[in-house]
Amino acid sequence: MSQFISITLVIILGMFLNTCGQMLSKDEGMSSKSIEEASGTTDDTTTTDDTTTTSGVYVGVGSGGTILSSSDGTTWTSRTSGTNVGLNGVTYGNGLFVTVGWGTILTSSDGTSWDNRTSGTYNNFFGVTYGNGLFVTVGDSGTILTSTDGITWTERTSGTSETLKGVTYSQ
Repeated sequence: MSQFISITLVIILGMFLNTCGQMLSKDEGMSSKSIEEASGTTDDTTTTDDTTTTSGVYVGVGSGGTILSSSDGTTWTSRTSGTNVGLNGVTYGNGLFVTVGWGTILTSSDGTSWDNRTSGTYNNFFGVTYGNGLFVTVGDSGTILTSTDGITWTERTSGTSETLKGVTYSQ
């Protein structure tokens, strides 16, 4: 039941972001990133001669290593994560998706094929974000890891032994 609710919430969020995705965040007093860029989706447009190619993808993660992707926020496709642990957070930055879970960090350049990365810990990660050229993930026992490329991760001192469940970045 909880997986159904999680997937439903992801779908509703996807439809919402798809509806207002073209609104610029500067309308809300932020930099000129689109809502899609700020929410972990991509929208890359390339024009060559008379052809315009747009590729964008929403990614949702959840229990049992579930990864879903969608180009429109309405139709979702299950992807192979290579893990059966719960995935708790996902972000996009610098051309890379990063998702985190129980001692697990996975990356993907396209939201469909995923690679396992070494976290160096068995702690559960709950949140992940990207900003200012740095990925940051947080989790159990005050765990904080950072990475400039999403591949190699370094543990940082948080000063707390409490569980950290979310992280974000603001310009």
